[in-house]
Amino acid sequence: MFFTLSKTVAFLLLPSNFLLLLALAGVVLLATRWRRAGLRIVVGAVVLLAIVGLFPVGTLLMHALESRFPQWDATRGTPDGIIVLGSAISPKLSSAFGEPVFNGSGSRMLGLAKLARTYPNARIVYSGGDSSLFGNGIRDTDFVHPALDSLGVARERVQLETQSRNTAENAVFTKLLVNPKPGELWLLVTSARHMPRAIGCFRKAGFRVEAYPVGWLTARNLDLRWGLGFAAGLGRLDAAAYEWIGLLAYRLSGRTAELFPSP
Repeated sequence: MFFTLSKTVAFLLLPSNFLLLLALAGVVLLATRWRRAGLRIVVGAVVLLAIVGLFPVGTLLMHALESRFPQWDATRGTPDGIIVLGSAISPKLSSAFGEPVFNGSGSRMLGLAKLARTYPNARIVYSGGDSSLFGNGIRDTDFVHPALDSLGVARERVQLETQSRNTAENAVFTKLLVNPKPGELWLLVTSARHMPRAIGCFRKAGFRVEAYPVGWLTARNLDLRWGLGFAAGLGRLDAAAYEWIGLLAYRLSGRTAELFPSP
C-alpha cells in the first residue's frame, strides 16, 4: 500500500501538478453557481504557478537538500564497500534502444566508475529493482553490466541487488545481500538531493554508511539570482518538492527515524 501511495500521492502533490489540478477545478466551478469562487481559484493558481516557476523557490529548497551532506573526504580512510543506488539508467529507453540510456541521475554511475578505479579492492553493489507503479518487469539493473562495459569497469566487480522498489527497500535488501561486518566502512552513492532520505533509510535498517553525494543541481554557495526560466524553475521545484514530500512520508510511516537526517 505504501509503495502505491508513494507513487500516486507524491505525483499529485508536486507543485506543478497540484496547481494545475487546482486551476482545472476552478475552471469547472466557472460553469456552476460558484463562478466567482472558481474565478478566484483559477487566478490564484495561475499567479502561484508563475511565482514558483519564475522566482528561485526551487533553488532554495534544492540547496537545503544538497548542502545537508558535504562531499566525502577521502582522508577518512579506504572504504570496504560502495553502494550505488539505482535510477541512474532509464529502463524503458534502454530497452527501446538496446543500450544503456542514462537519465538525470546518471552521475551515480559516473561516481561508481570513479570509485571502482580509486579503490580496486572495495566491494561494489548497485541496488535497484523495478520501481514502476504497475511493475513493468524492466529494471535499470538489467542494463548495468553493459553500462559498466562502456565505463571500463569489469562486470564481476559489481554485485546487483534487484528486489528493491524504493529507497527504504534499497537499504533493507542491500544489507541482507552484503551482510556488513562491524567496523567496516561503506560509502553510499546517490544524488545529493536524495542523500538525506537515503541516509535516513540506511540508519533505520541498521546499516552504517557514509555519504558520497553526486549530481548536484545547485552551487556550493546559495545563489538566488534569476536565470533558470519558467520551465526549468518549475522543474527544479518539483524535483525538490518530491524529496521533501518523501522525507515527510518516510518519517510518518516509520521508514526513517529522523525527519531531516544530518551527518
